[in-house]
Amino acid sequence: MTETAATETLVITRVFDAPRELVYRAFTDPDQLAQWFGPVGFSVPRETVSVDARAGGHQRFTMVNDTDPSFTSPVDATFTEVVENELLVGYEEVQGVPGFPDGARLEVRIEFHDEGGDRTRLVLRQGPYTREVEADAREGWGSSFGKLDALLAR
Repeated sequence: MTETAATETLVITRVFDAPRELVYRAFTDPDQLAQWFGPVGFSVPRETVSVDARAGGHQRFTMVNDTDPSFTSPVDATFTEVVENELLVGYEEVQGVPGFPDGARLEVRIEFHDEGGDRTRLVLRQGPYTREVEADAREGWGSSFGKLDALLAR
């Protein structure tokens, strides 16, 4: 069996019914991140979340499977570029994740754009992925963004 090269970039564009500052804060405020991040069926315990939103800073947390708490997925990302309310860019060196060789670099770019009427267009780019893993990541982000919609509606 040959290994498929990771060449796919996940691109998701989504409009949220909330001002740009609130959507950005949901990614950088530990209390809010713990409330929405992770697909349905996963939670992020608040005590696992640490965010230092600046170039050279980090975003760390652990997703926990709700039905099997022994199944966890830690995230330890480093920010390379941060523009408050506009842009988050960073990477994570992946360890022990199916579909990735250990040490693979997964990059992410999240742009926050005013859409008018207190709406925000978010553009997320993440990769590289294999085609199969890209589909799973797309589904996971979509599920997480549903939880974010609910948080922003409060």
